[in-house]
Amino acid sequence: MYMAVHAVLLDIDGTLFTGMDPLPGATKTIEFLQQNKISYRFISNGTRRSKKSVIEKLERLNLPVRDDEVFTPAGAAIQYLQTHGISSCTLLATDDLKDDFLNAGISLVHDGQVVIIADAGDAFTYQSINQAFRLVIGGAELIALEKDRYWKDSDGLSLGAGAFVASLEFASGKASVLMGKPSPEFFRGALSSMRADPKTTLMVGDDIVTDIGGSMACGLQGVLVQTGKFSAEVVEKSQVKPTHIIRSIMVLPELIQKES
Repeated sequence: MYMAVHAVLLDIDGTLFTGMDPLPGATKTIEFLQQNKISYRFISNGTRRSKKSVIEKLERLNLPVRDDEVFTPAGAAIQYLQTHGISSCTLLATDDLKDDFLNAGISLVHDGQVVIIADAGDAFTYQSINQAFRLVIGGAELIALEKDRYWKDSDGLSLGAGAFVASLEFASGKASVLMGKPSPEFFRGALSSMRADPKTTLMVGDDIVTDIGGSMACGLQGVLVQTGKFSAEVVEKSQVKPTHIIRSIMVLPELIQKES
């Protein structure tokens, strides 16, 4: 066991996968963590898929994946609603993601006192955004599952939910409550599940703001991979300075060995 790194948080899209295809070395890296008894969690900011679908995707790595190893913004939002005694909401999301809320006993209504925005894909229309806007200016709480600007799909960069959340914040004059990365509570939940010390935990991801900036603000070591949405120009202009920058998930074991 390598003493310098006791736990690892792994982003999924752009770090372990491009689209539905595992990146080279992803499976071997997780096997390395298992063999060396280094705890890990999959911490996704994706909000198009239900947790079940995320687990099915991870199983393409040909490794068993437990439900409690996967942290998603939808799961954080459900916990938030339940903690506050809220049993219904208006949810702008894909049909797949809606299953997470329905299975948790959350009713989906058109006039909720809580409006939740996910990456709804083609469900983002003027009508759907305007409905959310009217509810928010009417007093509904605005919750953002994530605020990513864009993400890397198999056919290129795609607009994320952040642009739509920003438009609602701008138009309504109200700030959203963020559930996913870079929310400190999201990182802390994953750390708590492993009883991990942030100082000896790596966050590995392709987004310098949500993955690296968010995790380093919580005391973790940020490892930026040069896959997915990585952009050298963005990194150069960013005020966030990753602890490490590596070529891909393939070389993470080598980095951990060097740190030991």
